[in-house]
Amino acid sequence: MVRQETMYLNLGPQHPSTHGVLRVLLELDGEVIVRATPDIGYLHRGIEKLMEQKTYHQCLPLTDRIDYLAGSANNLGFVLAVEKLLGIEVPKRAQYIRVIVAEFTRISSHLFWLGTHAHDIGAMTPLFYAFREREQIMDLFEMINGSRLFPNYLRIGGLAQDLPEGFLYKAREFVDSFPEQIKDYEALLTKNRIWIERTKGVGVLTPEEALDYGVSGPMIRGSGIEWDIRRADPYLCYEDFDFEIPTGQNGDTYDRYLVRMEEMRQSAIIIKQAIEGLPDGDINVEDPAVTLPPKEKVYTNIEALINHFLLIQKGIVVPEGEVYVHTEAPKGELGFYIVSDGTTKPYRVKIRTPSFVNLQSLSKMAEGRLLSDLIAIIGTIDIVLADVDR
Repeated sequence: MVRQETMYLNLGPQHPSTHGVLRVLLELDGEVIVRATPDIGYLHRGIEKLMEQKTYHQCLPLTDRIDYLAGSANNLGFVLAVEKLLGIEVPKRAQYIRVIVAEFTRISSHLFWLGTHAHDIGAMTPLFYAFREREQIMDLFEMINGSRLFPNYLRIGGLAQDLPEGFLYKAREFVDSFPEQIKDYEALLTKNRIWIERTKGVGVLTPEEALDYGVSGPMIRGSGIEWDIRRADPYLCYEDFDFEIPTGQNGDTYDRYLVRMEEMRQSAIIIKQAIEGLPDGDINVEDPAVTLPPKEKVYTNIEALINHFLLIQKGIVVPEGEVYVHTEAPKGELGFYIVSDGTTKPYRVKIRTPSFVNLQSLSKMAEGRLLSDLIAIIGTIDIVLADVDR
């Protein structure tokens, strides 16, 4: 009688293909995965608790550091939640600009995923192609607020400032040329025999399993379920734009790749529509209890200076209540639950991050696959560990 035993192996937490400090405890039968258990918490920084010690405006830089590849998407979810508590709606021009920034953030995040995911599996050239366009988006972010990775451009009640001169021209130039760049990526990967072998049939998640695990974003759409919060529960002015929601058929790594590629195209289409239809008008709510006064008034008007000082030192007073707002972040559903006790600081903040929820499907997708497939499966989830641990 031959005795068979499984072997236990650690993948990570210091491994380049885990996209952060993720440890996966593997039970292997030879090279076949019997069980894959994610072990998280290595990057936990207590962001939710930190927010409870800060004013609402001071919370904004913390949201940047959740999914650090999509800072503006995190800013957006937070400011929408606070604005709902305040009972305000930002002007139409600010809504359109927020959409432009959010969709550029989606493209930027997907480009980072594409380059690193392909590199993990062994294709190095797409990394350089994807980062070429991502750098252009970083340049656009730098134009609007002086920073690249964390623009921190959104404010409660509107925006930090209006779009600078030349931004719309460069943004339009990018979205006009971007579809041709996507063709470059597809020429490298979509019909590449090695890419197909490494992704087709790997990490399959059926529609029923996708719903059971609560995955969202490209993960659930890759399984054939047309769920996108921009369409299912519109926020800002997404109902003003025509765009498609791409879905997959097989729920595998290859389908999720196709979904994200098409999502980048659709984001470019949305941005183009937003640029063409961008209305004139204010970019902030006209409420001195919420919105910081313009800098030129702060320097020349004593009332504006006092107002600015009070809003910075004491913060915005938010009415007592609780709210949950969800948005379609690049990685899936991002939700902010905020409880206000009527002071200038949130009483409780709970963040529903997409990477945290999506990661739990790893075990299901990995069972019965080879050890080498696990790298493709981790990549197809598109996790950021700061988004998992917070």
